[in-house]
Amino acid sequence: MKSIAILGSTGSIGTQALDVISKSGDFKVVSLAAGRNIELLEKQARQFRPKVVAVFDAIAAQKLKAALKDTDIKVSSGESGVVEAAGIGADIVLTAIVGVAGLKPTVAAIDAGSDIALANKETMVTAGRIINRMCAEKNVRILPVDSEHSAIFQSLQGVPSGSLKRILLTASGGPFYGKSRDELKNVRAADALKHPNWSMGSKITIDSATLMNKGLEVIEAVHLFGVKPDDIEVLIHRQSILHSAVELSDGAVIGQMGTPDMKIPIQYAFTYPERGISFEKLSLADIGTLTFSKPDTKTFRCLPLCIEAIKKGGLYPAAINGANEQAVSLFLKGKIGFLQIAELNEEAMLNAKSKDDYTIEDILYADSAAREFVMSRV
Repeated sequence: MKSIAILGSTGSIGTQALDVISKSGDFKVVSLAAGRNIELLEKQARQFRPKVVAVFDAIAAQKLKAALKDTDIKVSSGESGVVEAAGIGADIVLTAIVGVAGLKPTVAAIDAGSDIALANKETMVTAGRIINRMCAEKNVRILPVDSEHSAIFQSLQGVPSGSLKRILLTASGGPFYGKSRDELKNVRAADALKHPNWSMGSKITIDSATLMNKGLEVIEAVHLFGVKPDDIEVLIHRQSILHSAVELSDGAVIGQMGTPDMKIPIQYAFTYPERGISFEKLSLADIGTLTFSKPDTKTFRCLPLCIEAIKKGGLYPAAINGANEQAVSLFLKGKIGFLQIAELNEEAMLNAKSKDDYTIEDILYADSAAREFVMSRV
């Protein structure tokens, strides 16, 4: 029975992961970590009985500690508490904390020798080079959970080394596919949160609407699969059935298809290299038609900005990621317009200071500086 730690247990990925675990029965949850939703976290703790539960918010942690006083579950708080939950030494740590806040816990999990079920793309976006080096030193595997990167990972199983020529990274196009810049000037957060295919958290849903999410996934794929940015083609695929594909040296294209259900890649990361229980089956006859087109990079500027950031390298991906997290937060609060997200991201990246040899502390500083820059422009 594999032991699993769930970081971000009350979010969309975390709750689905726990559902997978409850249906399978092949896993033991040893730690949980979340932000401040202690009502749900208490229910999870009582159901799965982990050794440690961590809460980012200190006040919420005190309330949870009181609520769980009749159990032997340890309640920790703050960043240090989440790092403790991550470094507990589980066989697998699911990193599903949103944003760069997931970086230090992921580092702690790798230090403890745990395999990483990676749902926090910002870890690889900001620190991919460092994370890859650490994983090699600790003999730790990264098992992608993002549907696209899981699809690429699955498609590469059994492919000889050196045969990968190109990655075909699919995108739904989000709720504003086909819209012009004029049509997007006055859209609200409520409009952007209406994703056509996936049920996700608010931040990633906005990123899908701006195509920032796909830009971050390009950066992540560069680090996960050892390819160059120009070896990745982004395709708009409205049906979200082909989750991504790889083109091999002989011209063959291998892809992974399935219903838009995150439980499939979550489970594969947990059971790899085995396959687990069956979820919703795909009927291609019912789908009928699959379509593909090029993204509109003039309207949705976040995608090409991310590609520019990874080509420049250094701390530029950390800067644009930090700027975007701040800009999305402002948009969700109604303080900036939809198109301003890309504008602020570009300005912050141009303002960023970079270096080729950098540390985790440098990454976090670049992140903080980009956020401060965005706030100074509003």
